[in-house]
Amino acid sequence: MLKIWGRLSSINVRKVVLAAQWLGIAFERSDAGGRFGIVDTPDYRARNPNGLVPLIEDDGFVLWESNVIVRYLCAKHSAGGLYPQELQARFEAERWMDWQQTTFNPAGRDAFIQLVRTPADRRSQEAVARSMAATDALLDLLERHLSTRPHMAGQATTMADFPIACEIHRWYGLPLERAPRPHLDRWYNAIVSHPAARGALDLPLS
Repeated sequence: MLKIWGRLSSINVRKVVLAAQWLGIAFERSDAGGRFGIVDTPDYRARNPNGLVPLIEDDGFVLWESNVIVRYLCAKHSAGGLYPQELQARFEAERWMDWQQTTFNPAGRDAFIQLVRTPADRRSQEAVARSMAATDALLDLLERHLSTRPHMAGQATTMADFPIACEIHRWYGLPLERAPRPHLDRWYNAIVSHPAARGALDLPLS
């Protein structure tokens, strides 16, 4: 059985759980990281020297890095489906997964840290404002992109949809006003209404 280590308050753990549930994979998840500890133990560090979550073990195969885990699970269980086989289609999905990690996540991180994980009397409103401005521009980009296709990588759901859906879940959970973006909301609502999103995209931020 697939084993997952990581607390659900982590966006990166939610990516893996969402993908596994979408694929219908039976798994066991153990809380790790944050207040649960474990990640600094010798056993865990031997599996993931970064001391981060998530971490998986699948039939003895150990893997870390959230988007890589999502790719692996989709390639193993949905080759030609969630993991596109045609080269250009696959790298369309790959591009958006990398964009989530390198561009989208860094833009929104400060607002999340300040508004959710920082006590009110220590928050930097300047950091929140910068994060909002950066993220709003990227949400506009997503709105334009999704105005011409139903899913992130084209006509069908792929592995690319999971990391970005988790990022939107985190941003939409912040106490901030948002401009209407009907195409983005249509796409996101389709993801969160799927049964696989339960326990991953219906949790409060912490």
